[in-house]
Amino acid sequence: MRIAQIATCSGPVREDQTGSVESLVWLLTRELTAMGHEVTVYGCAGSESAGRTVVTLPGSYGAEGTPSDWQVCEWINLARAVRDARAYDVVHSHVYLWGLPVQDVCSAPMVHTMHTCPYEDEALLRALYPDALVTSLSQHQWRGVGDIPPVAVIPHGIDAAQFTFRSMPEEYVCYLGRFIQGKGSLHAIAAARELGIPIVLAGPQSAYFETHIRPLVDGRAVRYVGPVDRCQRDALLGGARALLYPLVEPEPFGLVQVEAMMCGTPVAATAVGATPEIVEHGVTGTLAADSSGIAKAATQAMGLDRARVRARALELFDARRMAEQYVHVYERAVAADQRSQTKLDVPGRNGGRDENRKEF
Repeated sequence: MRIAQIATCSGPVREDQTGSVESLVWLLTRELTAMGHEVTVYGCAGSESAGRTVVTLPGSYGAEGTPSDWQVCEWINLARAVRDARAYDVVHSHVYLWGLPVQDVCSAPMVHTMHTCPYEDEALLRALYPDALVTSLSQHQWRGVGDIPPVAVIPHGIDAAQFTFRSMPEEYVCYLGRFIQGKGSLHAIAAARELGIPIVLAGPQSAYFETHIRPLVDGRAVRYVGPVDRCQRDALLGGARALLYPLVEPEPFGLVQVEAMMCGTPVAATAVGATPEIVEHGVTGTLAADSSGIAKAATQAMGLDRARVRARALELFDARRMAEQYVHVYERAVAADQRSQTKLDVPGRNGGRDENRKEF
């Protein structure tokens, strides 16, 4: 199958874009290519992939020669892929839901994946295109947003080989992520103090960090190690007795939870957003009703079998599983498109094999 992947342009598509849509596109492309599919990735300069890469912008938002308006950047990238769609059997857009309005002029069927929580505008946009093939990262992501269910729920997968199983952790718990109020980093620190165990914090600094977190960092009970690269992330997560994830505001997925589990490290999380779909209570971690129960949840999580945590993560969140699920949706898109063209008795799309079809 010939597949186009439209990435977002906040950064280049690369393996080391930790936690971003771009790294997800890189991994998905690698798996699809290994399965024998021909994949082309659309992204900004610096992008690389296991398939073919089409560079549409000189850099990410605001880079030299690139518009500073991020939405303009995304439309440039999306429009280029749609222009080239004749060459593909299916086009997979990861650019929010912005591909919906152009799918009717796209020469190949489209699949759409949103990587953020949908709000009112996304629900309205989805309602305008009820037959569009929109996938979800979790059941929670689209729950209560409109009345059109996603065509498939496909959790993010990760490369298990990047994460080292550690049967014997060190004496600390950890927090890894952005420092914003909704992520609950203050609650993680409070839980570690209640447990009487050091906590290691990692992630990029922010205004919230400077105001609320930095004053609590003492280098002993609360340590801050800054942003981490892939190797540092593996060591941090694998060495922790538990990952603390006291989420306050719901999110559609939480990749760091899966990354910790791949190391065998259990997760102590609040049952908010998609976390109950990721953390299997009593198996890969424990769930608390709210942040006040994170310390108790962590105590229970630290007693779980780390080998079982790793095994369950492999079963549910391996990258190949993710790619196989997307292929099922691609096949559905192609089949539906062929049926539609036959019913209308007009030339099929089929990647440009119709020589009489006009370019848009």
